[in-house]
Amino acid sequence: MALGAVTAPTSSSARSSTGSCAGESRMLRRSRDVRVCLHREAEMSDPKWIRKWNSWIAPKPTKPGVWRRKEGGFLIRGRALDPTTGKLREVRQALPGADALEAYQTLQVELQKVRDGLKISRPETPSVQQVTAITAVPPEAEVVLAPSTLPFWSDYAVSLLERKVNEGTILSAKTRVQWISVLKCHLIPAFGHLRVDEMTRRIYFQWRDTVATKIKAGEYSPHTVNDWLAIFAVVTNAAFEEYEIDRASPTRTVVKFDTREHPTYTEEEPNSLTAEETVRFLTKMRELFPQHYAMVALGFATGLRPSSLRAFRRSGKTADLHLEEGLLYVRRSHTVSDEVMGTTKTGVPQHITLPKALVAVLRWHIDMLPEGLMTESELLFPSETGSFRAPSALDKPFAAVAKAIGLRKHVTPRAMRRTFQDLARKAKVEDIVTRAVSGHATETMQHHYSTVHQEEIHDGLARIVALAGLTERPANETGVADEADDHGARGPGGMHGGMHRLPRALKRLRPGRRRFANRA
Repeated sequence: MALGAVTAPTSSSARSSTGSCAGESRMLRRSRDVRVCLHREAEMSDPKWIRKWNSWIAPKPTKPGVWRRKEGGFLIRGRALDPTTGKLREVRQALPGADALEAYQTLQVELQKVRDGLKISRPETPSVQQVTAITAVPPEAEVVLAPSTLPFWSDYAVSLLERKVNEGTILSAKTRVQWISVLKCHLIPAFGHLRVDEMTRRIYFQWRDTVATKIKAGEYSPHTVNDWLAIFAVVTNAAFEEYEIDRASPTRTVVKFDTREHPTYTEEEPNSLTAEETVRFLTKMRELFPQHYAMVALGFATGLRPSSLRAFRRSGKTADLHLEEGLLYVRRSHTVSDEVMGTTKTGVPQHITLPKALVAVLRWHIDMLPEGLMTESELLFPSETGSFRAPSALDKPFAAVAKAIGLRKHVTPRAMRRTFQDLARKAKVEDIVTRAVSGHATETMQHHYSTVHQEEIHDGLARIVALAGLTERPANETGVADEADDHGARGPGGMHGGMHRLPRALKRLRPGRRRFANRA
């Protein structure tokens, strides 16, 4: 790229720098040259420069890999992987006569030359006049650059997932299945054709805009897309860090989609039962599905996750249930197939002392297991084949029981965990005890699984009203409740709410006896 021929102001000519720029107007043949001159005026007065790469540059890049130079123009720097050495090769040039966009484009061209294996030489040595005007580019030896062998985003994503599984970062089979599904169906089709160093924030935002349109059209839920964003950010950030790509990751900051207009639970559909509904639900569950009754009762009574309930062992060397002591150990989790995670979702094992009533229910359940595969199994709640029950095993029983007792809301097995929080609050169980039983790691998650029913709101407000001294019939200024009117009516009465008595009430609101009037 040709170097500009504009005389740069020096410390001794700072006062006439504008005139110098104007005096050279005949040399400014392009609008870019005008911008260079004006930029130098501002830059030379800005004291915030740092010495780096043998140049005085701005602390922060103007564009990825592009830094403004104190003397004018820009410095570009980037790195690409040399397949002949397996190491990253640096591209660095000073472009005194370029603007930010041209510098960025030049960097991309030079990096592409690196990836194409082309032999490139350093920029042309500036003339004496140009050296006088602008700091010259320091001479560098000729370098042969090769094409990048950085992996495609799709390949890196798959390798990262395998690494996380092998390292134990991802333990749950359900999480592994989720990653595979999101990568295969959504992220790889969108970004898989790019090499990891070709990923830019602009590409990310273009995809985000497309997805946002589908959310608005109702094709996707923002909750679902936010899960995609989380995986996308993990993969991209890891790639930029592992390969030391010399710019910030495009997903260094990812803003989740707003979910306020897409609530998971509502006042009408809380996926939770009241105390009275819980009694009816459990009674009908025992009547219609006795094989599931103990599991559901334990779920409502402890708020444990269904994945933990399915993993309990009633026998064997490492049994989780000890009926004689009334102890239940929570230390495993079952998600899909026959895979079991040897820890809980939060990674914290629990043990729960069960009340006698709950122990009796579990003992009854064990005694009722059919002879054969189910009794031979170590599991507390085995399937008919003696293996783990499917994650969907309770879906149909819940729907059938809800319909049988006339519930007007939809409930799923997750309602056991949510209802437990509400029952514990109604029973005035301390929050720390509630979390110790249900396994919630934080108070925030405990509240997330809770539903405040209108009965609780009414009772709470009633107690506040009583403390405030409010009554159903406000007292007059003498502290005595108003007498009934001539017709013996109490309160507003009538379809007009007492509006026919308004004139007489207004007559009493004379100075000195104004009700609700402001007083000093």
